[in-house]
Amino acid sequence: MTTASQDTRKPAFWYGLPVGYMSLDLLPPAERLMEIINQLRGLPEQERDEADRALRLYAGIIGLLNTNRVQECALGMHPDDVGGFTTSVFTVSTLPTSGSAKLAVAGLAGSAADDPDEGLRPLELPCGLGFLAEKRAPAPRSTRHPERSDAASSHIWQGTVAVAAPSTPELIVLQMVTPDLDSADDYRNILLGIARTLTFTDPARATATDEDREPEAPTGAAVAMRNDFG
Repeated sequence: MTTASQDTRKPAFWYGLPVGYMSLDLLPPAERLMEIINQLRGLPEQERDEADRALRLYAGIIGLLNTNRVQECALGMHPDDVGGFTTSVFTVSTLPTSGSAKLAVAGLAGSAADDPDEGLRPLELPCGLGFLAEKRAPAPRSTRHPERSDAASSHIWQGTVAVAAPSTPELIVLQMVTPDLDSADDYRNILLGIARTLTFTDPARATATDEDREPEAPTGAAVAMRNDFG
């Protein structure tokens, strides 16, 4: 997976997504949107209304994600131990800073440490220094049905990894959210696994360069990706 902004600004970065995650199209082409609209027009009226609401919801979510500089949003679904499924949402975004991104990482770590509900620890990643912050937070409530309350999903687990970009004053922020509190350890491991594959070197270019060299033991991000995702 490669991520770069719409205006091709740096940083560009690459990372691996494990099996079980489906990426949303954050920049759907106009032709695809017109195709969906034409399909909606051919549906029965009741189904058309439901599909139209779903399309508007999708468009609203995409607009919100783009406004917040989210460059990747992937939905995860995995089988659990009781025959059902557990879900999660993974996002990648960039956060501009006013100066050094490395100093910003240190500052964010300090501010997060002031929150007793937010666990924080530094990370040594193949791509550089970062930190992991995690917490349990109240789940967002439905604006259409605020009276509905489900005790089992009243809180979510949220894990965040922040890494300083190497050549620009930006942070790369990886975030995992799940309502399945019992699986928080598993999703933390998934988040850390993705973070270990994060690289600012184009893997295709590195592969081309390696083909001209004598075979040697893989190191750095290559080892991380092999260990985490085979």
